[in-house]
Amino acid sequence: MNQIVNTPQRIEGTVVSSTGSWYEVATAEGVLNCRIRGRLRLKGIRSTNPVVVGDRVIVEPDGDSSVIVEIVPRRNYVIRRASNLSKESHIIAANIDRALLIVTLHSPTTPCEFVDRFLVTCEAYKVPVSIILGKADTLVGEAAEEAEAFTAIYEDAGYEVLRLSSITGEGVDRVRAMLRDHTTLVAGNSGVGKSTLIGYIDPTLDIRTGEISDSHQQGKHTTTFSTMYALDGGYIIDTPGIKGFGLIDIDDKELCRYFPEMMRLAPECRFYNCTHTHEPGCAVTEAVKQGVVAWSRYDSYLKILDEDDKYRK
Repeated sequence: MNQIVNTPQRIEGTVVSSTGSWYEVATAEGVLNCRIRGRLRLKGIRSTNPVVVGDRVIVEPDGDSSVIVEIVPRRNYVIRRASNLSKESHIIAANIDRALLIVTLHSPTTPCEFVDRFLVTCEAYKVPVSIILGKADTLVGEAAEEAEAFTAIYEDAGYEVLRLSSITGEGVDRVRAMLRDHTTLVAGNSGVGKSTLIGYIDPTLDIRTGEISDSHQQGKHTTTFSTMYALDGGYIIDTPGIKGFGLIDIDDKELCRYFPEMMRLAPECRFYNCTHTHEPGCAVTEAVKQGVVAWSRYDSYLKILDEDDKYRK
């Protein structure tokens, strides 16, 4: 990070780091160490974190530090249901050009339902997203067949799937090109290699990497708070590993729109308001039966509907 400075004037900047109560805001004058003005929490924002990495904010001096007094309207963001708080949301980052979701098939295994939920929120909030199949050097034998099946499911749905190995370098140049001149969010479960990738892209960055827990084959958390790093052209946002991804503020009637392969079939359903669950003449359920739409994707759709019903009770 740049040296933290304070200035006497009201200025605009970008939040590049958050620790929950303090924020680092990059401005033309340098990086300011800021708190938020209390009333920002009282504007009906149902979020555990009203100010997030990527936000454009207005700051003013306040003694030895600075205070964030205004949030510039966001053009998009990635959001999930806050842990154990069904009516609260947690915004991961804002004002993103692209999200890269890193998944691994083993050590640790990324559940398809997690992938689908992340993709849904990106679709809903208009964040372009690509899937990075990590640890590609381990995809041999049966794992190679599993990787091909996974890739087919998501490419058929309409997503770009790239293979990446920080060991062999496979895919790194492609990812580096995608990052250039953009603000990119890197997300995924703990242990899939987010911080390792960022360190590979720019070895000068101080990125902590961790190991895989032997007892549960899950990643150990190495990133505690989201942080934005400046690259040689563009910015990358490193996020804490996410175990679960509950969706929030997505209407059941709209959910199908966020599964592209289902949305393409919806006009062929007999009923215009088809829920794709039980209606006769449903093109989506027929496509699932025929294997045109992957069962795992449709199962995620049903589980999200069930989850929404639970939180409404």
